[in-house]
Amino acid sequence: MIEVEVEDEAWTQALPDAETLVRRAVEAALAFEVEAPTVSDETIAVLLADDEAVRELNARFRDKDQPTNVLSFPAAESAHPHLGDIALAYGVCAREAEAQGKPLSHHLSHLAVHGTLHLLGYDHQADAEAEAMEAMERAILQTLDISDPYADPDGLGQDGMIRHG
Repeated sequence: MIEVEVEDEAWTQALPDAETLVRRAVEAALAFEVEAPTVSDETIAVLLADDEAVRELNARFRDKDQPTNVLSFPAAESAHPHLGDIALAYGVCAREAEAQGKPLSHHLSHLAVHGTLHLLGYDHQADAEAEAMEAMERAILQTLDISDPYADPDGLGQDGMIRHG
């Protein structure tokens, strides 16, 4: 089950189908992770927030007093089947999508997939981990008909990298 809470109405003003986009992206990431088709009992909560709410979470839990695009909070094993929570900041995401020349809907889907992979235990601290995680993101997004978020079609250096502030 994927629960989406829209805290900042800017999300639905810009993307009336924001909740659906998030659910589809999270479901695609979970389905990609599962080797055999099964009914998953895992739950994830996604918060579509404003920059200030994400800044507060980032400051409280990561000691970084600034907003960032996406935060993932894996749940303790004892909370199974709850995998964890994801928070996305509208302003940061919208600015990144515009700067990278991408539809906000594609960027939101990408970040929801990225956050879900973190909840599943994937990371990108080391180069090899980052390459593996990016390859998974590309494959998952392809199932959603979203082009490679890391491609740089115009050669301007806007590579779509996920940078956690």
